[in-house]
This record gives sequence, C-alpha cells and structure tokens, in this order.
Amino acid sequence: MNKRYLLGGLLGVVAAGLLSAAVPSDAVLKKVRQYRQHHEHDLLTEYQQLLSVPSVAADSAGLRRTATTIADMMRKRGIANVQLLRANTAGVPPAVYGEVKVPGATRTLVFYAHYDGQPVNPAQWAPGLSPFKPSLASGSLANGGQLLPMPPAGTPFNPEWRLYARGSSDDKAGVMTIITGYQALAQSGVKPTVNLKFFFEGEEERGSPHLAELLRQHRDVLKSDLWIICDGPVHQSGRKQVVFGARGDVNLGITVYGPKRPLHSGHYGNWAPSPALALAQLLGSMKDSTGRVTVAGFYDDVVPLTATEQEALRRIPAVDEDLRRELGFARPDGQGKSLVELINQPSLNINGMRSANVGAQAANVIPTMAEAVLDLRLVLGNDYQRQVEKVVRHIQRQGFFVTRAEPTDAERAQHPRIAKVTLETGYNAQRTPMDLPVARSVINAVQSTVTQPVVLLPTSGGSLPLYVFKQELGTTTLTVPVANYDNNQHAENENIRLGNLWEGIETMAAVMTMK
Repeated sequence: MNKRYLLGGLLGVVAAGLLSAAVPSDAVLKKVRQYRQHHEHDLLTEYQQLLSVPSVAADSAGLRRTATTIADMMRKRGIANVQLLRANTAGVPPAVYGEVKVPGATRTLVFYAHYDGQPVNPAQWAPGLSPFKPSLASGSLANGGQLLPMPPAGTPFNPEWRLYARGSSDDKAGVMTIITGYQALAQSGVKPTVNLKFFFEGEEERGSPHLAELLRQHRDVLKSDLWIICDGPVHQSGRKQVVFGARGDVNLGITVYGPKRPLHSGHYGNWAPSPALALAQLLGSMKDSTGRVTVAGFYDDVVPLTATEQEALRRIPAVDEDLRRELGFARPDGQGKSLVELINQPSLNINGMRSANVGAQAANVIPTMAEAVLDLRLVLGNDYQRQVEKVVRHIQRQGFFVTRAEPTDAERAQHPRIAKVTLETGYNAQRTPMDLPVARSVINAVQSTVTQPVVLLPTSGGSLPLYVFKQELGTTTLTVPVANYDNNQHAENENIRLGNLWEGIETMAAVMTMK
C-alpha cells in the first residue's frame, strides 16, 4: 500500500490527543521478539496441529476436540485454572477458560477469540490445498505465491510466507497469538501488569446463540475491567489498528415459489411463473444503482458518529483506490463515500442465490423455487429484529404473501407470489467511546510495538457479538485484530501471513504489560 499517508496519519492521531508516550519498554518487546525468533519452528508446528483439527459449526465432535486441544496448549504454557465452561443447554460447544493472577495488579483483562470456523467446500480450494491440512506458501497464491515444503529446523521463516488452512486467520490466529503472547512473557521472565483471563468461544460463526447464557452462568468467574477481542484483520494499509466497535449481524433466508414440479421451459415458458425471475426482481428492488438500500426506514435508527469518531475516520489512510484496482472493479458503490464511511452504515448484502442449475448441468426447465440468503449488517441504533421486519414489509409491498413455513396448497391457490422468510439468530452492534482512559492505555500498548501510527477505527466492517458482553456483564470491549486484510476469511484459500502471526504475538504481549 502507498506509504505517503503515514506521516499525516501520525500527526493527526497525536493532534487528536489519543496517543501518548509508548508504554511497554523496548526491552520487553525485544525479549518477546527474541523468544519468538528462537521458537518459530516449534510454534508453527504446534499451530499447524491446531489447524488440523476440523472445527466448523456443524462438526460438534471437531469442536470438542478443538476445545480440548486449546485447553492442553494453555496448560502447557502454565496458565492456571484451565477449564471448559459449559452452558446448561445441551450440545453447546464449551468456552475454553484460563487465568493468570498477577500479584499487585489492580486491573483484569479478559482476552477473547473464537475457535470455530466457517463451513468449507474443499473442491473450491486451490490445487494442492486442503482446508484442514495446513500448507505453507511463499506468498499469496492469488499473486503468484507457490506452495513450499516446511524448511529445516533452524531456518528462519520469511514473514511474507503464508499458512493456508481454514481458521488460520479467523480465528485460531487470535487464540494462538493470545496464549503465545503470554508464553513469551512468562518464558522471558516478564510479569504482566494486569490480571489475565482467557475466554475462547466455539459458536461465533453461528452468531453466538448461547454466548449470553454462558456469560450469565459464569458471571463471577468472568469479572474484569476490559475485554480484548482478537478477531478480524489489521487495516488494509498493513498498519495495526484498535477497533472500538463492531456491526451487528443477522442472516435472512428468502424462498420464492413457482410450479409444484419442474416444467419444460419450451412447453410452459411465458405461462408458468418463473421463481428465479421473481426472486431476481425482488432482490433488485432492494437497492438502487448506487448500492443504497431502498427498504423503507433502513437507515432511520442509526446513531450518528461523535465528533471524535468522525475525526478518527478522517485520519485513517485512504486505501480505496488501491483496493479497487486490486479487486478489479471500475466503480464502487456508495455514492462517493469512502469504505470506512460505508462500514459505519447498515448494509444489505446477497450472500448467495440458487435456482436450478447452470453450466454443464443446466437444463431447459422452469424450476420449482428460487432461494437467496441476505446478510444484514447493523450499526449502533439498529435492532436486528426491527431491521428484519423492515425487509419483510418491503417484500410484502412488492406483492408477495410472506410465510414462515412451506406454503400450503390453499395458500398457493390464493396468492400469485409467495415468499418464505427464515431468520437466523442475530445480534446488535456495539461501540465503545474512544476517550476512555483504558482505551488510551490499550492504544499506547499497541503503538509501542510499531513505528507506524496505529489506525483507530470506530466500527469494524465485520461483526462480533460485543453487545452481549455489555448486556450481560456491563463490561467494555476493544478489538485488537492481527490477521492480514487479504486473508480470505469465510472463503476458500483462507490464510495467515506469518509476519502478522509473529506481530500479533508482540501485540498481545504488549497489551498484557500495558500501564
């Protein structure tokens, strides 16, 4: 990325009064770095073993294995009171918990990451890759990187090399950097300045449906002054960032119906209604040509950014043009607004569409149904159930009878357009004020690990269930991500740049020794 923004960004952040002198000493950072450099092969081998355990939401056995694997890794590092926190609801993946009590410490931080990952389709991964067989590459495969064998012990790893596997960035990287940050301190004889607690969740990719239950049930164990959330990528410029909030999220399924059996398109075309066309028209009515959502009231509940948050946005390096060229499209949506402005607005995205077959499997048919999944991202002020109802009312205004179940024969006979709407568990957005003293301590700690200015982001584009921590524990959250921005999270060929993994260890250690 273009570095011409760095000096201006640094001056702007200092002028905003959000940074002061670096906190942890250079000696601490040097010790942590030296520890990592001397143990890179062992650490990467251990990380590959963790990534080899399947941990997608539908694999309950894999999630249990992952939880016990992480617990063993924590015990090996000398973390105390390691246990699996369970919900009363049967079948819920446990949260992995541990703690380190520091004599004389007056503050307690909980470090959070999640160990579950998105579903995988191995056929979509690049040749030579398998989602749960970690593979090393000389760089991004999308940019000409090549697969590599593991180098002999003692050979330094190039920080530009990448490790490919599901969960490598989202979010086992969070787990690994957190517990290894503590390990590097402990093995280097450095005492944290705060009490440490660790909480690794197993349901984040499903929307954390039982997180509130877990927090309520273990409220006394989880008392703290701050939660540090390690999830998501660093800024697209490559700079580290501290994120003060996250958008909420809810997924909405829509199924539109046609004839009860598939029909020959020659014999019945122009007569039998096409569900694919009806769905395309419906989805097309939800946004205008600039990408603005046309659902009535979609933006009405938004809580505006404060003056401090608006100033922070202005200080963030401009990367839009670089990203647009990298990603290969001519004009972004958003009516001229920047990416960081747009992620502070609610969004409506089509995650996927399906109706009959295409390509070699295409047939001359009018299908029986067409399906789509919508992803609604929420900002502060939105309520996910209220936002869904706005979309449902929009569907009804387009002439559809909306049902939550399969339509009956009587409903088919009565209504020319039918849409079944299914709703997954969602959660709302959360945003922490940028001027809290504890936030300044975290910013200073992260800044102490780099010479480039840290990006301060009011709200991340992705989603985390941060509002649950506030709702159930009354606690403050800050997100400190570590993964590279081009990590392909949630998609095929997910990867972590090794330099980000190593720098993440330093970041977590710095926060653990913050003043």
